[in-house]
Amino acid sequence: PAFPCSLFFQTRLYAAQAARKVEFTGAAEHVKFQPQDVQVTKLPSGLVIASLENYSPASKIGVCIKAGCRYETPENLGVTHLLRLAASLTTKGASAFKICRGVEAVGGSLNVTSSRENMVYTVDCLRDDIDTVMEYLINVTTAPEFRPWEVADLTSRLKIDKAHAAHSSQIAVVEALHATAYKNALSNSLYCPDHMIGSIQSEHLHQFVQNNFTSARMALVGLGVDHAVLKQVGEQFLNIRSGAGTTGAKAQYRGGEIRLAGLGSLVHSAVVAESAAAGTREALAFSVLQQLLGAGPHVKRGSNATSKLVQGVAKATADPFDASAFNASYSDSGLFGVYTISQAAAAGDVIKAALAQVKAVADGGVTAADLTRANSVLSAVTI
Repeated sequence: PAFPCSLFFQTRLYAAQAARKVEFTGAAEHVKFQPQDVQVTKLPSGLVIASLENYSPASKIGVCIKAGCRYETPENLGVTHLLRLAASLTTKGASAFKICRGVEAVGGSLNVTSSRENMVYTVDCLRDDIDTVMEYLINVTTAPEFRPWEVADLTSRLKIDKAHAAHSSQIAVVEALHATAYKNALSNSLYCPDHMIGSIQSEHLHQFVQNNFTSARMALVGLGVDHAVLKQVGEQFLNIRSGAGTTGAKAQYRGGEIRLAGLGSLVHSAVVAESAAAGTREALAFSVLQQLLGAGPHVKRGSNATSKLVQGVAKATADPFDASAFNASYSDSGLFGVYTISQAAAAGDVIKAALAQVKAVADGGVTAADLTRANSVLSAVTI
């Protein structure tokens, strides 16, 4: 019988010359980089430029803008939510396709996040690709077009965002907490209200950017980038509009109570009071108090097992629970309290036990060792 066979031909390649022998007279010397301090420059226009050279092969650059949802008005509620989604739309210098393809081609990323006070546009890339991604970052922040048909296409994505948020109990509680605690400004939601979906047009986006995206409200921040390069970018491209922009109303704390119905077996609760504005000594004291009470999720035998909230609540219930200190600081106000998650039957006992721990600390039930530990944790978290 015939058997199948295969023939393999191999060709060996040889160098024309023998490789040169390299002799090492000693161990190669390692390059030593000197630690750098944070460098900060403020331009006459009000633009703040800050950088830290950490010699990393990857760089991260961000444009922080004082343009959070607290600056929305009743006529454009939800505009910042749509603005987050519009970061990848066509600009005057690049199409939406070019931005997406250009950033991904160098293995970078472009992200937009927002809080109640700020919007932050960030790009991550390898150090050698800074010029490429910086071009797109500048286009997105200084030259958006907001073409009507592209803005209209964002409605479906906006609805998806809201649907995801609706499935998060933590988001629901925090949003309701701000709406109840404040009468204006900080009561605005991070998400577009239902009655405004489809009502935010291209003109609303242009007007909001015109009023809030000014040089005096911006900061250009870089990590793993030379300060001189960042300063040059700021001077040439981010001196776009002068002036302080729209002056937001001062937040008015009013307090109150709100209860949200749900079908889950767990009860999420937040009990807070007004605290201090960011940047004050009182705000620093509240940050230390947060670490003292316990700021992270409860994990058995974890680092947070020694927190005072966990110790106190553990005596009140044998059911699974979570208790942590809640702390939010803004430019003119703040909220501080406790956030608990528990079984419905034990919710009352858990909340009372957590508040009892806060009262015990307020009455002086703190040792020097507790303060030292809290300060150490806060320093590590800040760094």
